[in-house]
Amino acid sequence: MTIANNKSSLTREDRIRGALWGGFIGDAYCLGSHWIYGLTELAQRFPGGVQGFETPASGHYHAGKKAGDFTHYGDAALVMLASVAQLGHFETVDFGSRLMRLMTGENYAGYRDHATQGMIENYLAHLDANPAQPFDFQQGADDDQPATVTHLAPVVVAHLDDQDLLDTVAMATRVCQNNPRAIAYAQAAALILYHIIKGAAPEEAVAETRQIISAQDKYRSEVNKRMKIACAARILPVLEATVLFGQSCPLYSSFTAALHTTLVCKDDFERAIRSAANAGGDSAGRAAMIGAWLGAHLGIQAIPLAWRRRLTAHDRIEADVERIVAATV
Repeated sequence: MTIANNKSSLTREDRIRGALWGGFIGDAYCLGSHWIYGLTELAQRFPGGVQGFETPASGHYHAGKKAGDFTHYGDAALVMLASVAQLGHFETVDFGSRLMRLMTGENYAGYRDHATQGMIENYLAHLDANPAQPFDFQQGADDDQPATVTHLAPVVVAHLDDQDLLDTVAMATRVCQNNPRAIAYAQAAALILYHIIKGAAPEEAVAETRQIISAQDKYRSEVNKRMKIACAARILPVLEATVLFGQSCPLYSSFTAALHTTLVCKDDFERAIRSAANAGGDSAGRAAMIGAWLGAHLGIQAIPLAWRRRLTAHDRIEADVERIVAATV
């Protein structure tokens, strides 16, 4: 359904709430269908298409979780939301310490992706070599997948008016991903969100971001080209474009496909998330990016209340979102 709200009348608070909630919704919607790449298999498992918030089947990467839970992306995003809500800003050691406790805890039953595993290994190696020296949580894995872009919204919101936003985003990225390509994509994703929260339409936000993420180095040049390609491909439907760009996790593919979906479905939050889920592959990573961007563009009213209430962590998210919103007034 198309949301018939007047986007020009949205308040900054509406956009912030939408950005913060949107990423969680995108992730949880795709939990049960995440990382199913074959479209035939996806159709067989979900006759009539992915409807969202399915419980992962036995043998699935996220088996043991239930409808309304998050993938590992959303689990990390929940940690980031709590850290920023309590401190009022992003802080590397606070977030890194919280994330490390979660991901190394005996009770954590979620998936640990390459970025998480590398972060843990580097942390433990530091403790072995330098037991008396504090860890700076800037030694993440050499990884270029969506570990960071899926939990950036609280960072962008808390530092919306800071001149050093891009430096802060780079620091947030290095907690899990000490990789220049990941940093370049994270900075682009953050800038798009920044401009949308400030009131720009998605196309305008991309154009503004391309002016900033210029060809200063090979990674920013790559990101710039991928943004251009996503814009040029708007004549293609989401499924076709996602398969063309690649359904896989690396940001070269996932960021481009997520941006394309955002542009094609810019006036319909529900359609965007549903389209991402039914394109298969790393749908949760893409949907988390899409959810934040379109949540900011369309506002919290565009995200169905029933969807928000389906989240297991609904009450925690609502409390932390409102705490962050109050701090921005």
